[in-house]
Amino acid sequence: MPAPITDEQNRLDREALLDAAERLFYERGIQAVGMDEVRAASGLSLKRIYRLFAAKEDLVVAVLKRRDQRWRGSLAAHVEQVPDPGERVLAVFDWLAEWFAESRFRGCAWINAYGELGPSSEAVLAEVRSHKQAFHDRIAVWVHATGLPVVEPVFLLAEGAIVTAGISGDPAPARHARAAVATLLGTPCDS
Repeated sequence: MPAPITDEQNRLDREALLDAAERLFYERGIQAVGMDEVRAASGLSLKRIYRLFAAKEDLVVAVLKRRDQRWRGSLAAHVEQVPDPGERVLAVFDWLAEWFAESRFRGCAWINAYGELGPSSEAVLAEVRSHKQAFHDRIAVWVHATGLPVVEPVFLLAEGAIVTAGISGDPAPARHARAAVATLLGTPCDS
């Protein structure tokens, strides 16, 4: 009889599985990646994978939840080091430009997941909406600190830049959106 799996082993297996699934799903698409590929990339058996996540949909939701925490944490760490409220809002677009320039950038993982599964998966749709609401709420906090009523335009410019960069493969939409936001904020574009 095999030894029981410890909490630490569960954690390690779960992280290895999430790492492999996130990389594959983001690079190639959720529907294009079979569970045998996830198994091979994670080094876990299918039996073990399905003990951790009963269905592929559950794995997708877990990948999106974990990515959301990391993504928003990185954004906040970058933006919140900027003391001036207006410059802080512009820093959102500086961070987006850095993300868009990464060689592995494939657009927004949540929009990609919605495009593939959102209409047919309530769980994925809920996670996508949760991420987008949290991103909106974070931007709202930063914009409200400027005293200007421009939350919605700033959020839409950020979202539009993400989608456009994902489709075009060009980081320039972050720069263009930043310039538009600078105009909304009444600050010089070159700041």
